[in-house]
Amino acid sequence: MSDHITAGALRIGVFAGDVTGPTALDDLVRGAAEAEADGFAGYWLPWISGHDPLVALALAGARTERIELGTAVVRTYTRHPADLAGAAVSVGAATGGRFTLGIGPSHKPVIERTFGYRFDRPVRNTEEYLEILGGLLDGSTVHVDGDQWTAHTRLLHPDPVPVPVVVAALGPRMLELAGRRSAGTFTWMTGPATLADLTVPTITAAAGAAGRPAPRVIVGVPVLVTDDEVAGRELAARTFAVYGRMPSYRAMLDREGWERPEDAAIIGDEDAVRAALNRIAAAGATDLVAVEFDHDPAARRRTRAALTAR
Repeated sequence: MSDHITAGALRIGVFAGDVTGPTALDDLVRGAAEAEADGFAGYWLPWISGHDPLVALALAGARTERIELGTAVVRTYTRHPADLAGAAVSVGAATGGRFTLGIGPSHKPVIERTFGYRFDRPVRNTEEYLEILGGLLDGSTVHVDGDQWTAHTRLLHPDPVPVPVVVAALGPRMLELAGRRSAGTFTWMTGPATLADLTVPTITAAAGAAGRPAPRVIVGVPVLVTDDEVAGRELAARTFAVYGRMPSYRAMLDREGWERPEDAAIIGDEDAVRAALNRIAAAGATDLVAVEFDHDPAARRRTRAALTAR
């Protein structure tokens, strides 16, 4: 490889995906240990329909020593913020302070059709959620009677470890909220032009106005190192087709000038992938979390080797 990552210290993590099967929980825990051994800075789990990621990451804390462990992301509508705060502090303690809690409102079809909740005013819902969650994680007693959430409580954990919170945010209102109320954001289907023109300046300005530190911008991206880019894009098209039909992600694709979800994937040889990482770093991202979508062991090893090379 002729280049190196030139634009800042882009932290590279890996996304585990929604692992299923009879050994799924052990696979998730083992995946954290493997990611650490491979040199990744972070290991992130979703909350779709498999094992609870907080349980898996608490167990992974005992199998790892240095790697950041995070959720990307826990749905807000289906779990009360006071309940989540207690669970998050427990995971923080179990991981020695290496846990980052990613949250987000999810999507209307998921919240309404799957779970039966009303997907009402998601920005306001998230703001009240963060008021309760953040207060509890800071050790305060909260008294919130909101339009969407109510809580009058405090955590009873002695000396809780810090648990940073990041918010899945794509549009300007949610990015502004994430900047004011959290440690950063986690994006998906978002390209370097959108990061540079919308994501980074919006969340950074909001954090500065609120007197908060510079926020993290954690960018989730499908990645595959291969010499057969055509086959890689065909695989990405099959794997990620659903995201082109989800309005929030469709908006990100359209803003970037991408026609299909596979256009968001980083696919190519080592030099091509490294150049794409440089573009994301130059746009102002602090972290990249790679979604591995070719499960062939050789392809996975090659992709991981390129991502962790410095």
